[in-house]
Amino acid sequence: VQLQASGGGLVQAGGSLRLSCAASGRTFSDYSMGWFRQAPGKEREFVTAITRSGSTTLYADSVKGRFTISRDNAKNTVYLQMNSLKPEDTAVYYCAAGSSFHSLRNPSRYDYWGQGTQVTVSS
Repeated sequence: VQLQASGGGLVQAGGSLRLSCAASGRTFSDYSMGWFRQAPGKEREFVTAITRSGSTTLYADSVKGRFTISRDNAKNTVYLQMNSLKPEDTAVYYCAAGSSFHSLRNPSRYDYWGQGTQVTVSS
């Protein structure tokens, strides 16, 4: 699976961004999808995940109520709607695809990774 993330940019605190991750090469609906992020000097951290059909979503506590993950299996795309952004959300955001439907907070459960898209939130 090839993953192409897009939609990052510079936004003021309180603003919104919508990230997209387009998949190609395999059957998209066979994969759970996740978003992770990595800030400078920090480890990669889980943000959110969605199961194959979209019936189940998971969120990190730090983004719960502000971020929403969704997917369109007909378009082979997963989305991350980010509202009420904070400076601490600044990071490179990566999408990932995994054949597992367990332990989706763990990056080792994912088989394929996109190249990342930079999100910068100014105060």
